[in-house]
Amino acid sequence: MFNASAQKKPRFSVIAFYTALHDQAHISFVHEANRWFPKMAEKYHFRYDSTNNWTNLNPEFLKQYQVVIFLDTRPEEPAQRQAFEQYMKNGGGWMGFHFSAFALTPSTYPQNWDWYHNEFLGSGQYGSNTWRPTSAILRVENKNYPTTKKLPHTFKASPNEWYRWEKDLRQNPDIQILCAIDSSSFPLGTGPKPNEIWHSGYYPVVWTNKNYRMVYFNMGHNDIDYEHHTNKDLSQTFGNPVQDKMIIETLLWLGKGK
Repeated sequence: MFNASAQKKPRFSVIAFYTALHDQAHISFVHEANRWFPKMAEKYHFRYDSTNNWTNLNPEFLKQYQVVIFLDTRPEEPAQRQAFEQYMKNGGGWMGFHFSAFALTPSTYPQNWDWYHNEFLGSGQYGSNTWRPTSAILRVENKNYPTTKKLPHTFKASPNEWYRWEKDLRQNPDIQILCAIDSSSFPLGTGPKPNEIWHSGYYPVVWTNKNYRMVYFNMGHNDIDYEHHTNKDLSQTFGNPVQDKMIIETLLWLGKGK
């Protein structure tokens, strides 16, 4: 599937990569994003294309775009990974959601890409998650970035499965944490397993790497009716005014280029 929002002289162009094959919660988010971003493209006058063909992650194709989005997964082929790394080192913009930062050895998505997980994202491997997907109160940690400067001090995020990471991002001088879980969110998650409910701790959910034009959002996992086997959406990621504002302000900033 490849789609484009028809625009007269768009301010900038965005390409979103996705897989949308595994986990209905991630598939639901991808479809939702591919409905929401074209509407934002029309409103804010940028071009939005999306593709599930990861071979498009090559230098020639990327020349057309100022911003790359990973909606659910990451590239797996060495040539695609190299093209993305060079794109970012040459000043390209990137926005990633939820599962795009996931890596766990052993799993279908092992941590076998040090530059991306350890240097670029800084988070290392996936540690654990909350369950079920629930809203959280997020606290803005830095108001000096376009991503957060127009946000209130705290706001309620859309329901999500929240991730914990291997590495403490606070210890990484290259990483600027933009939003973290506020303590008023605890207990976060409903279980049933005790480890799926967080009672304390520090959990960054939006951050940037100062050496690149990038922002990672941990959002991107809708609540799904697995229990009754209907696979119906029980929540959405977009449609939350403050969270939407954060995402679109980030994209407009990234789209401005170097």
